[in-house]
Amino acid sequence: MGRLVILSGPSCVGKGPLCAALAKFYPELAARLRKVVLHTSRAPRPAEVDGVDYHFRTRQQVEALRGKSDHLVLEIRGDLQAIDLREIDRLLAEGDAFLDANPIMAGELRGRPLAPGAGRLSVYLSPLSREEILYLKAPERNISLADFVAKLMRAKLLRRTTRQRGLLSLAELEDIERRATRACAEMKEARRYDHVLPNHDGEDSENWSAFYYPIGDARRTLLAFADLLEGRVPPVAEKWEEGLIPWPGFAASGQGL
Repeated sequence: MGRLVILSGPSCVGKGPLCAALAKFYPELAARLRKVVLHTSRAPRPAEVDGVDYHFRTRQQVEALRGKSDHLVLEIRGDLQAIDLREIDRLLAEGDAFLDANPIMAGELRGRPLAPGAGRLSVYLSPLSREEILYLKAPERNISLADFVAKLMRAKLLRRTTRQRGLLSLAELEDIERRATRACAEMKEARRYDHVLPNHDGEDSENWSAFYYPIGDARRTLLAFADLLEGRVPPVAEKWEEGLIPWPGFAASGQGL
């Protein structure tokens, strides 16, 4: 029986390029992780493959899974996502199962019991470190942490989407704003994870692949994630406490997100 490895974080924090870098530079580790493929109602991004990145379906098709006891269906950032719970059990019977998901879906799976003998490792990618959060929310700064995080992630999302799409439509700009403004609320969930990895090189950063070898935070995050997969806790890994990010309007169940 294997373990369920959960990787999560706000939209554009760098989960995708981290997984790609792991496959490129640590193929033996990546080969152990059998991906849990989610269903989603959103359209595929450039280079995404149906059945590999997601099962891309219409909203009606994903909604139809809600009545099945072996599927979990959630509203995620304006889209519907679903997961086949039987697939997790099947993958765990073969080895390690890997879930790359947003904090709401990941939170639902993190709280569910697994098959007897299965392990669990949860890793949260954060665009800010614990020290940076403490610095920013100090009273003398007079800064809204939620607004700061939204501005930070809005810039990352705009760079990524512009690179992928060129000129952006109103719907794409609205999607970016929705993801950016919810990032701080989603970061509150990081305290529930085994480890938090601060990563400033999001999916908008060239540090993942422009120079062949990852550099900067991209490299540090890759090395740290590889360490965690091999059972070592790297010095950069953090554990966040309750109340580090106050957000009274956020419901862990995902309502309103």
